[in-house]
Amino acid sequence: MSEVFEGYERQYCELSANLSRKCNSVSVIHDSEQKKQNLSEISSGIDEADVLIRKMDLEARSLQPGVKATLLAKLREYKADLNKLKKEFKRISSPNAHDELLESGMADMHSVSAEQRDRLSMSVERLNQSSDRIKESRRTVLETEELGISILEDLHQQRQTLLHAHNKLYDVDSAIDKSKKVLTTMSRRITKNKWIAGSVIVALVIAIIVIFYYKISHR
Repeated sequence: MSEVFEGYERQYCELSANLSRKCNSVSVIHDSEQKKQNLSEISSGIDEADVLIRKMDLEARSLQPGVKATLLAKLREYKADLNKLKKEFKRISSPNAHDELLESGMADMHSVSAEQRDRLSMSVERLNQSSDRIKESRRTVLETEELGISILEDLHQQRQTLLHAHNKLYDVDSAIDKSKKVLTTMSRRITKNKWIAGSVIVALVIAIIVIFYYKISHR
């Protein structure tokens, strides 16, 4: 469901209910100036309702085929409702509206016709349905937001874990580098000791040979 369409729909339902109430109240107004003012307000409201119907139509036709068909079916009901309002406005704004009301047997000027009550009830019901859809959309948004926050917290925790592991790897690398240096130093020392030991052995061998030669030559 399009949030834009729902916004227009909510505005239309509120406007339709308001226009129905004004149409009902015109019949009990005796002051001509006040009646003209109310009729002018109803006329402006009907024009505004026409604009909202056109906006809903454009929005519905821009959506996916499945959603589009559902919204256009709903839009047809709104158009029929608006046509009834226009007929009602035309009736109450005609010069003979007062006589027509008297002839129709409306002795109680405060009573409301069954058709008007049904239209008002339908408008209120649609408004309630629209409000319920908005509440459901808000609840979905809140749940999505909570899920997003939870995912961000998990990602932050994973990031901390990765940073901790990276630090451990860095420490291990440092320890390995130090071990390499120690082993290199030890290897050099061992090599140096080997050379020293070899030199001592060679010196001893030469000394033994010299001593042995000296003893033989003095016999």
